[in-house]
Amino acid sequence: MDQNLLQDAKEHPSNSNMPPEDAESNQLGIFDRPLPCFGCGIGWFSLLLGFVFPFMWYYATILYFRNYYERDPRERAGLAANAIAALIFSVAALVAVALIVF
Repeated sequence: MDQNLLQDAKEHPSNSNMPPEDAESNQLGIFDRPLPCFGCGIGWFSLLLGFVFPFMWYYATILYFRNYYERDPRERAGLAANAIAALIFSVAALVAVALIVF
């Protein structure tokens, strides 16, 4: 064997193969906690509750446009679904009012 390779093996301890610490490694566990509202998140909970109380869709839409999902990116899809539901409900309500009035 080459003597240089043997010298390198002596200089480097066995744990040198460990990957270097990542700057974001301390943040990896922040999304391990469950989401609020029974684990489905504020967005999806508001979407379901919105079928009974449609103003919840508008509340979640406000949260979406104020970038609430930056606290927890898992909330983004549910909040976006509320924005779509609020839009559909608004259009349906306007059409219903227009048909009743005219």
